[in-house]
Amino acid sequence: MDKNQPSGDRIELSVIVPLFNEEENVEPLYRELAEVVGHLGRRYEMLFVDDGSTDQTAERLRRIAADNPNVRIIRFRRNFGQTVAISAGIDYARGEILCLLDGDLQNDPADIPRLLDKLAEGHDVVSGWRRRRCDRFLTRRLPSAVANWLISWISGVRLHDFGCTLKVYRREVLSDVRLYGEMHRYLPLYASWYGERITEIEVNHRPRRFGHSKYGLARTVKVILDMIVFAFLSHFARKPIYVFGGFGLIMFFLAFLFGGYWFWEKFLRVPSLNRPALPPLAAGMIVVGFLAIFIGLLAEMNTRIYYESLRKPTYSIKEMIGGTAQDQKGSREQGMP
Repeated sequence: MDKNQPSGDRIELSVIVPLFNEEENVEPLYRELAEVVGHLGRRYEMLFVDDGSTDQTAERLRRIAADNPNVRIIRFRRNFGQTVAISAGIDYARGEILCLLDGDLQNDPADIPRLLDKLAEGHDVVSGWRRRRCDRFLTRRLPSAVANWLISWISGVRLHDFGCTLKVYRREVLSDVRLYGEMHRYLPLYASWYGERITEIEVNHRPRRFGHSKYGLARTVKVILDMIVFAFLSHFARKPIYVFGGFGLIMFFLAFLFGGYWFWEKFLRVPSLNRPALPPLAAGMIVVGFLAIFIGLLAEMNTRIYYESLRKPTYSIKEMIGGTAQDQKGSREQGMP
């Protein structure tokens, strides 16, 4: 038992760390975390979620868990993605306060006490803001700045850095949240739906020392698509006729305009021999693009109905290490606190 761990059965803090191929980072991260949370004076657990790593991450986690009974490990059968790993961590965490951070050492565990102090002021969610971010400008910082502005504008939740994983939540804020796609960055928005108090503070951001980033421009596309899904769910999930009916009316209006223009060209003026076909083609492409987005939204809603009606998890656990048998059986659906 950690000598700094208070006695008692109630776990106050769960630190959730998703990992994928971070063999060089996991042990330094654990040492930093153990040093910080071990001196908080709170009963804690560290929950590492191995998202199907193919390197030595799992083996190094085993050694860590063997030395510290406050460490628990969830191993996936394959890689499901960061959002799913975070979702599993939330499902199996036992703490009254949940702290999320990345496993690449870019988030600084030394910021956790400041986040907890801010939470104690009466907030329900405290989000980290990487004001001085140590990432490439064109591929990481610029797309992130644009996405943060769009998310704030669409949602009305004014945060500078939705993409920063380092956040703390009161347990009840996340008790009924289901995550899909890249939705983990929108957790503060889910909280805002229920009137929770959200704030942010500046946190330290460090250059990556080992390994390589799993993020790229392709992920920016996923974030934008998830933002469309979130905007739809937040504003129209209970009244989709406003979207689809409104879209239908717009299509009728455009059809009337194009039909009227064709009639005027055909019967009321001398036809031109050099009339380009580009405008009708562009209009057709716009229509197809809108239809594709709306079909995607319908598919998203059907996915949620499928998983939530069957209580089907979005991940498959290969192995759990650490904790008691009762801990390993627990999940949100089975009455997790």
